[in-house]
Amino acid sequence: MVTVIVPWRRTPTREPAYDWVIDWYRRALPDARIISVDSDDELFNLARCRNLGIAEIMDPDEVVVISDADTFPEPTALGAAILAAADSGLVHLPYSEYHWLGARGTEQLLEGTIPTDCDYELVAGACSGVYVTTPRTWWAHGGQDERFRGWGFEDAAWYLAHESLLGEPPRRHPGAVFAMHHATQLREGEQYDRNAALAARYRDASGDRERMRQLVEEESAAKARSLPGVS
Repeated sequence: MVTVIVPWRRTPTREPAYDWVIDWYRRALPDARIISVDSDDELFNLARCRNLGIAEIMDPDEVVVISDADTFPEPTALGAAILAAADSGLVHLPYSEYHWLGARGTEQLLEGTIPTDCDYELVAGACSGVYVTTPRTWWAHGGQDERFRGWGFEDAAWYLAHESLLGEPPRRHPGAVFAMHHATQLREGEQYDRNAALAARYRDASGDRERMRQLVEEESAAKARSLPGVS
């Protein structure tokens, strides 16, 4: 069994991409269970949605694909990542190239152009979009930090935590991932500044297993204190 988790909050500009991505996974992984996940946060919390989706998986060794609602990989790379993630103890990225399709490339895709022929911008160093993991591996390095809200930084922080706590970066598989266009979130303001400051702490702790463990456990403690009846 493979489960595909898609963090998703309905907004008009994102619906065409979401519908396309869900249909793609139904065709690429016809036997998979596909679930869309949102949280009760007023401001969309992508990190929390990913964690909530993983928390729904009862088997700690089940392979899970976590896919943004606007992003999909090539089938061959996805298949290789699914096989490898089952017992590697690492998260796998089913791509070595991140293709941001932009408005024109997304229009071409929706009109029937095959993904590899669509216009795109190559995003160097991207580590978001699609992850392949198991719950056991996800929680072994703390999942994602839910203090990141709105847009920004949760993927880069997660990457550093994975590398520091699991001993190596997430493993990539040759191929492209395709990110579709939509209206962007606000990249300024108090919450954005808090995200940037927290990301800087992850960068400072990078490579230091003990400091990174403390940072991850700090997030877990803060989350526990927010539960009803906990102070």
